[in-house]
Amino acid sequence: MDRVLNGKQRTVIPGFVQTHVHLCQTLFRGQADDLELLDWLKLKIWPLEAAHDEESIYYSALLGIGELIQSGTTTIIDMETVHHTASAFQAIAETGIRALSGKVMMDMGSEVPKGLLETTEQSLQESVDLLKTWHQFDNGRIQYAFAPRFVLSCSETLLLAVRDLAQQYDVKIHTHAAENQEEIRIVERERKMRNVAYLDHLGLASPRLILAHSIWLDENERSIMQTRGVKMTHCPGSNLKLASGIADVPSMLAMNFHVGLGADGAACNNNLDMFNEMRLAALIQKPSYGPTAMNAHTVLRMATLGGAEVAGLDHLIGSIEIGKKADFCILNVEDFHVYPSVEVDPVARIVYSATHANVETTVIDGRVVMENRRLTTIDKQMVLQEANRAIKRLLARLP
Repeated sequence: MDRVLNGKQRTVIPGFVQTHVHLCQTLFRGQADDLELLDWLKLKIWPLEAAHDEESIYYSALLGIGELIQSGTTTIIDMETVHHTASAFQAIAETGIRALSGKVMMDMGSEVPKGLLETTEQSLQESVDLLKTWHQFDNGRIQYAFAPRFVLSCSETLLLAVRDLAQQYDVKIHTHAAENQEEIRIVERERKMRNVAYLDHLGLASPRLILAHSIWLDENERSIMQTRGVKMTHCPGSNLKLASGIADVPSMLAMNFHVGLGADGAACNNNLDMFNEMRLAALIQKPSYGPTAMNAHTVLRMATLGGAEVAGLDHLIGSIEIGKKADFCILNVEDFHVYPSVEVDPVARIVYSATHANVETTVIDGRVVMENRRLTTIDKQMVLQEANRAIKRLLARLP
């Protein structure tokens, strides 16, 4: 039965599309602060991921999805951990969020906990099994994406197989690349090439490849990404907190790259709020490129239609128009921090002044998943209680 939502004195925008998220890490919020990437992984995140169980993955996903819906995100490109990914898919299915997701793949690496190190055959078989179960679930609301973690944790055999399987099943490949300078030095030492050049050498560089971060690219790598149509996801909050650097997004946009925005994970941000990412994405470029760089219109597009392009869903979502899915949110901008409104660009109000608290209602695929700040598919108090219980259990398992 059709419903009419009251939008009087409200602002309606397309739902945000976050192009890089780790739902499995939401439970780790506040557990790994003030570290750079490789220490963050080896000392904190990998041991915590290895401690996960089916139930903790489920509640970690629910905790993240609740936050995402409350802040207007309707679509995510998600990367899970090695095990228990079906539990995350179950949470995605129940809550109504639109997602491309996949189990992380790790068949090699230095200082990787035993609980995360898998054989190449196990990694590939489990990925394909999950794909066959979840890809195109609920009329395409959920899609599978192969998720090799990054070059340092994947053998060449695994990466070549991912290339072929992604082509066979016509799905995306979602991985990290060029996030940290030490990461690049190790890749060059082990594979004799920089990240993107190596992925291109293996035949992975294509329009189906989505690279998170892409901070430290040389000219050859940018050329490869431009020529091959590789997608890029910008995570300014995570990149600043891990001291990784600032991606040169203005030059990428000038080269007609498809660039999306993502919060990354709650363990390195520490929230999943697209309003924060939009503001950061705009502000961090201005000292280098001038005040007109990364203007509000550019950034809002990156958070909506730009993200839809990265996900390969721009024919379905990312803008409000006839024929597209009903993925949108309603903002109430009648508040102190967004006033006065006279002669103010409404897009600038959203990017520079609004916050997640201004999101009043969120709709995904025509389903109201939050109305008047009340979640309709998630029991908030239960999730908060279970999240605390789960992280206590995981911390008790650490060596």
